[in-house]
Amino acid sequence: MSLIESAAWVELQSHAYYMSQSHISTFFKEDTQRFEKLTFEQKDLLLDLSKQHVTPETIKLLIQLADERSLAQWIESLFGGEHVNNSEDRPALHTALRTPDTQKLLINGKDIINEVHANLDQMDKIVERIHSGEWRGFTGHPIDTVVNIGVGGSDLGPLMACKALTENQSEPAKKINVHFVSSMDGSQLSELLSQLNPARTLFVISSKSFTTIDTLANAQTAKEWLKQSSQSTNEDILVARHFIGVSANPSKVTEWGIPEEHQLQFWDWTGGRYSMWSTIGLPIALKLGMRGFKELLDGAHSMDEHFRHTPFQNNLPVLLAMTGIWNINFLNINAHAILPYDGRLSHIPAYLEQLEMESNGKSVTRDGQAVNYKTCPILWGEVGTNAQHAFYQLLHQGTESVMCDFIVAARRYHTTNNPELQHQHQLNLANCLAQSRILALGDSVLDGAENSPAHKRYKGNQPCTTLMLDELTPFTFGQLIALYEHKVFVQSVIWEINPFDQWGVELGKTVATSMMNALAPNNEDHEFDSSTNGLLSRIAEKST
Repeated sequence: MSLIESAAWVELQSHAYYMSQSHISTFFKEDTQRFEKLTFEQKDLLLDLSKQHVTPETIKLLIQLADERSLAQWIESLFGGEHVNNSEDRPALHTALRTPDTQKLLINGKDIINEVHANLDQMDKIVERIHSGEWRGFTGHPIDTVVNIGVGGSDLGPLMACKALTENQSEPAKKINVHFVSSMDGSQLSELLSQLNPARTLFVISSKSFTTIDTLANAQTAKEWLKQSSQSTNEDILVARHFIGVSANPSKVTEWGIPEEHQLQFWDWTGGRYSMWSTIGLPIALKLGMRGFKELLDGAHSMDEHFRHTPFQNNLPVLLAMTGIWNINFLNINAHAILPYDGRLSHIPAYLEQLEMESNGKSVTRDGQAVNYKTCPILWGEVGTNAQHAFYQLLHQGTESVMCDFIVAARRYHTTNNPELQHQHQLNLANCLAQSRILALGDSVLDGAENSPAHKRYKGNQPCTTLMLDELTPFTFGQLIALYEHKVFVQSVIWEINPFDQWGVELGKTVATSMMNALAPNNEDHEFDSSTNGLLSRIAEKST
């Protein structure tokens, strides 16, 4: 039976018609225990769904849909190493990357948990060499700056985590400056190199395939900068002292010139957007120290265990995912705003854009059939207090329905004696709670609002989720990111799509490679569409 013909789907459609007649604010008036009924916890993370356009009956029906689509079996398949990535015929074992070494998981006769921890041990040794000052550049001075060169999952996850957890650095880690370069045009790298000391700079080239043109172009520029700065004629020694390669394709790393002892590996069953838990997380370990990195893994593993073993009615990833299904497929909401009320989480919207839209931005099922229902919505976001001065006007008074995730830490600056910082945190919390309240409930919560002119009214009824961390730490950050990973998987099961491939990004890269010939000087032997031909002519004209 197809998804939209299933009994639970049909019942949810009827329920949606009934629910659409009510405003979120009425649910609070009718049930004083609404917060208690629709709030869920997993250790230091709280999920509040009470400002969503749902009732406990909605949750019950959504769980019936999850049961109908065999979600429990799919979860076991994911954790058990079955080939849930069917288009590439391999498992998706990012959960294994944060599994303790006391456990085992045999894949093709190999204990991959043992292999994971062997790689972590190798990464630990590299981190210790750099933090201790033992790793030295071409002049013999210790390395004090690390530049991660990567793109997509090799950049967004580590960049996000380093920004989020800066306040959790170990003392040795504070000696190391960590930078990130991803742009193909060289603008980031060019600006950064002008500020760095080549003798004390180490480059980490992070690429699953080690064939990504964006990354290799930046790496080659960095190598040339070092050669010119050092005036060295021995490229092998220069690369050995100033480059580390992180890849699932070690032969390509060796071919590029990086010696085996300066390589870190991961596996083809680790998707790029799920790879920050692997040795791709080297910049995180350098920024925090290995202890902080392992706390991050522990937080993610804690959410893994919760996801795998908790009944769906109390399972945070399942509830977050199924509420999204409700909004997208039954309330016809196709826009999703990510609103962290914490400047340290400024990169989480970009990370989730990739995680969700690259995973579930699909229109073909696992069986190769075109879907006849909506899948992943458009995601975007910004730090909440900045977004208030940017696009909240649309959220409050525009014509689009938008589901909103508010992410905030309950506690911050509690160990400082600076009352002004503590006041700023209270101000931030006040804005977070106020905005989610008005977006969901509208101005009905204010006395006399009905007398305001139309252009000052706030209709509300925008469904809002609040994710509240007790405090932002490596552990709770790991919980949060793993929560979203599992949310994506749950939705993919309901939609019958593969969240672990990304064929939609491949053709553009192939065509771009062929376009390089057309951009060569004096090359007029090409024939594209009239727009591309015109733009190529313009480029040639302005480049002479």
